[in-house]
Amino acid sequence: MGGSKAEEKPAAGGGGGEDWWCYQFGNKDALIVKSSKKSPLALRMVVFAMTMICGIFICTMCMKQLGSDSLSRIVKIEVAEQLCNKSAILHSEVHFVHYPQPITYSRSECKCTPVRFFAIISSQRSGSGWFETLLNSHMNVSSNGEIFSSKERRSNISSITKTLDKVYNLDWNSSASKNECTAAVGLKWMLNQGLVANHADIADYFNRRGVSAIFLFRRNLLRQLVSQLANNHDRYLKQLNGTHKAHVHTAYEASILARYKPRLNTTSLIRSLKQVDDYTRDALENLKSINHITIYYEDLIRNRTKLLDVLDFLKVPRSKLVSRHVKIHTKPLSEQIENWDEVYNALNGTHGVVSILASAPSAEAFELFDY
Repeated sequence: MGGSKAEEKPAAGGGGGEDWWCYQFGNKDALIVKSSKKSPLALRMVVFAMTMICGIFICTMCMKQLGSDSLSRIVKIEVAEQLCNKSAILHSEVHFVHYPQPITYSRSECKCTPVRFFAIISSQRSGSGWFETLLNSHMNVSSNGEIFSSKERRSNISSITKTLDKVYNLDWNSSASKNECTAAVGLKWMLNQGLVANHADIADYFNRRGVSAIFLFRRNLLRQLVSQLANNHDRYLKQLNGTHKAHVHTAYEASILARYKPRLNTTSLIRSLKQVDDYTRDALENLKSINHITIYYEDLIRNRTKLLDVLDFLKVPRSKLVSRHVKIHTKPLSEQIENWDEVYNALNGTHGVVSILASAPSAEAFELFDY
């Protein structure tokens, strides 16, 4: 028994000591493996650390590359505003004065020319096309047309704001684009082109960016309806050499398009006019927080000095405004509606014109009969 105990515990300094340590940890090979793991572990940690550092460096460089243009533009705008003398601008107007720095060109000597942002807000066949050409005849005004007629640009609020940013940064290229000294830049926007659907976000954008609105509407809704029906008719028939034209530049072309006399449904006429009125009224209510001016097509036709009010609103020099547009429908409504007698009786009935005028802002809001 004593011999067996002596064999179980080898001498501390003999060759069997190594075998004893291997026995305690399993075997000799296991001991060798464990003692050699320290070097690969340290190497892995070093490789991992280097990978992390490289990843962070690459991400940082990418972020700098992506943000450099935006940052440089912000710096440019801030520098431009600091260098430009704004002492002559009233404190109440500062929010509406801008110094855009386009990406596509340099404003050079005009970089300190303040720019006002605006939008012509209207509805179809309200004279907005004619009105916009008048504004564009001013050497310092650029209105870029009906940009949101494209469904893609108004598909969501992100697309809308992206488009607006491009317009107001003077990077929108159109036939209306002026030279570097543009003092007012904007566009024409119909109510049914994403404006009503996104009215809250758009009002917020206008107020935040200092965009002013020119509300242009038509008092005579019956004439507007006749114009719309005639335009739809020509869109289908293309009466001018196989081409549809919403606006014309000669009296001859106007006379051809004016030949069409629509027949109106008197049963639904009053309801239709009321719906148009309510739609416009609700839109104006939702957008009333925007800095704006309201004008009517009929007022501009009768008194061209009303255009001076618009120029004053945009804070651009007064000048003579001209347009090549020729008015299409110039005759009395009695000569432009096929079933005029029926329409006249329907609108003069107890629940006709009276019911519409009851909700109108003034008794002249719907001049249905202009002979």
